[in-house]
Amino acid sequence: MVRILLAEDDDSMRTYLARALERSGYDVVAVATGAQAVPYIDSEPFDLLLTDIVMPEMDGIELAQHAAAVAPDTRIMFITGFAAVTLKAGKAVPQAKVLSKPFHLRDLVLEIDRIFGSNSMTGLN
Repeated sequence: MVRILLAEDDDSMRTYLARALERSGYDVVAVATGAQAVPYIDSEPFDLLLTDIVMPEMDGIELAQHAAAVAPDTRIMFITGFAAVTLKAGKAVPQAKVLSKPFHLRDLVLEIDRIFGSNSMTGLN
């Protein structure tokens, strides 16, 4: 089962994404900030870091750079509503995928499926 660490500071978005990804067959650990995600990255294996870019304390780019250093096999996907930040993320972590808000949940799951070569679309209409 693919393990996802979700870092999203918006409570409703974090809850929505975590539930939807779990229903799609992923094992999800959800946290509210990049700083809260660091101990998980340092101590547990994750297949994917799914992180908002603009967050308090530690932004998603800093978090992704930490993950790349500590857990280089972890794939990284950014979600953001800020177009200018997307360019910064692409330069800072070029191997990462960036998904711009608003996005349809199907698009997110399809992209994760593409990354891991799986098909978890059951139950998402």
